[in-house]
Amino acid sequence: MIVTVCGGKGGVGKSTVSLNLAAALDGVVVDADLGMADLPTDGGPTLHDVLAGRIDPLDAVRTDWAVGVLPAGRSLAGARSVEPAELNPVLETLSETYEYVIVDAPAGFDADAALPIVAADCCVLVTTPEPATLADAVRTRSLARELGTDLGAVVLNRAAQTRDAVTKTLGGPQVAVPTHQDIHEAQQSGLPVSYTDADPEPVQRFESVADRLRTVARDRRTGTLTTGGAKNS
Repeated sequence: MIVTVCGGKGGVGKSTVSLNLAAALDGVVVDADLGMADLPTDGGPTLHDVLAGRIDPLDAVRTDWAVGVLPAGRSLAGARSVEPAELNPVLETLSETYEYVIVDAPAGFDADAALPIVAADCCVLVTTPEPATLADAVRTRSLARELGTDLGAVVLNRAAQTRDAVTKTLGGPQVAVPTHQDIHEAQQSGLPVSYTDADPEPVQRFESVADRLRTVARDRRTGTLTTGGAKNS
């Protein structure tokens, strides 16, 4: 199943959520932000190389890291030289090998942000409680609806508790992920928080989102529809 982690505004924690969901689901995470990559890289082949046809997607995945990662390149020239529309077949290829492909989408509402959403079976919408961020999340939710991609979950990042107003505005289910030093330190090291000697609370929050996505995947396999669930194939 292809899951795109998206949000209208940069800096809300999409990359953190993407990395931790890939760990919880034993999947692969793809950094689809071709211009401003956030996930770790090591100078090897990147999504830029894959989209340019220089390497097979599976050969570009780092499988010896804590989580399987297909990083994006850091070069703006490389980003300009590729064809973003080729992302869809790349993700489909990965989904033939990995049960869960987690896509870290770029912020915004242009074509680069829309392509990972339209390619997904469902999306995870990441926002914070700030009004401006929520307003951008509403726009991203509307974009996903227009593209026919349903909502798997809402992550209310940097919040101790869920908020009824957020669920009313964006849909659900909603999981709150509080600000936690263990999450920050793990991300700085390029690791999911579950791979560190961390407090169990943030690990459990990401696991709650993963459980929701497992339910969506199960419903897709059985052909049943759930409220806010993913598209049937």
